[in-house]
Amino acid sequence: MSTSYRPMWEKLGLDLEAHDALLAMLGRAYQDIFLSQPGRPDGMAYFDFVVSEVHGQRIKELIEAQEQGRKVIGAFCVFVPEELVLALDGILVGLCTGAEFAGDDVEKYLPRNVCALIKSAFGFALADVCPYIKASDMIVGENTCDGKKKSYEILGNLVENLYVMDLPQTKQTQGRELLKAEYRRFMVRLEELTGKRITAAKLKEAICTVNAKRKAVQRLAALRSADPAPISGLDALLINQIYFYDDPVRFTESANTICDELENRIADKAGIAPKNTPRILISGCPMAVPNWKVPAIVENTNAVIVGEESCVGERGTRNLTSDCGTTVEDLLDNIVERYFQIDCAVFTPNQSRLDHLEQMAEAYRADGVIHYCLQFCHPYQIEAGPVENALEEAGIPTLRIDTDYGQEDVEQIRTRVEAFVERIGG
Repeated sequence: MSTSYRPMWEKLGLDLEAHDALLAMLGRAYQDIFLSQPGRPDGMAYFDFVVSEVHGQRIKELIEAQEQGRKVIGAFCVFVPEELVLALDGILVGLCTGAEFAGDDVEKYLPRNVCALIKSAFGFALADVCPYIKASDMIVGENTCDGKKKSYEILGNLVENLYVMDLPQTKQTQGRELLKAEYRRFMVRLEELTGKRITAAKLKEAICTVNAKRKAVQRLAALRSADPAPISGLDALLINQIYFYDDPVRFTESANTICDELENRIADKAGIAPKNTPRILISGCPMAVPNWKVPAIVENTNAVIVGEESCVGERGTRNLTSDCGTTVEDLLDNIVERYFQIDCAVFTPNQSRLDHLEQMAEAYRADGVIHYCLQFCHPYQIEAGPVENALEEAGIPTLRIDTDYGQEDVEQIRTRVEAFVERIGG
């Protein structure tokens, strides 16, 4: 990345030495994992560029937007509705949570046995290495799990302008009412921050923009059902990760461009692995940049990943928001209905997630499912048992992997994945 961005990083208050180390780590990992893959689609060049400029050009764009009066909203979770942010001419971006950073400093605030994603968010904040945190006018935390709920009480003392959104834990009627009340409260806070008022016309336009982005990744997901697979799971995951950072209109155009290319590959019966290569679905915890450890192991073990039942994947993008309605209240109801369908493991009961997993396995012709959990992520770790039982009873082989962002268990995971691929390949 160009050194011309260093004055910008310094002005944001980043620790330049620690930030340089982070970018070096990111660059090495990306080179080793992505750029060494054979037969990548030409359209991945755009997404390679976005990653190379994720702390450069994109941050510069956010700062320029702020200079024009726009507000940047940073978020950790797919429950934060982008439609409301865009309707007030704001920009929603994902925050850094995909790597282990400043662990000793984090454990001054949090116990050691807290999930890696929460510790990562604290590490990036404490080490002053995430420009998205620094560039955000407001950071939105959401009370999904108990770990996040309590950690936000501490994080609010470490970052500026943290806003915490409560979320329901049940899909019963009172859950929908709570979600609507929280989205209305969020809308009011956004109006206060921006000094603007949401109109039905602007909200409908924002819904269409976000739906177009979702349709592009849904199109990508559908193309991955082809055999041979036209794109690697790693490249598809990268596109889903960039979904949270890039300009929505530009992302939509670039995602559709690569889908055009993949359609041509499918017509030519060309793929990134031979036909009948073992096909795996990844399910469970989200994988934020640069969390590529498990997918890299899988796709270096004579297998291809054909889908992600994850917040960074189909769980976060599969449903659209209806744009039918003439008032803000109508459209807000539509937004609530759309986000209420997300089958996060914090919900109880959560049968819809089990049903969706079986549907995905069939749709993408998966030979097996790897249930991926971050250590100490209690909702997904506890739900892993029912998921495995349901899938195995349906005749879908399942492997459970619990890990963190460290590299110490790579060979152990590799051995288990190799045995699993041999099982489903046989």
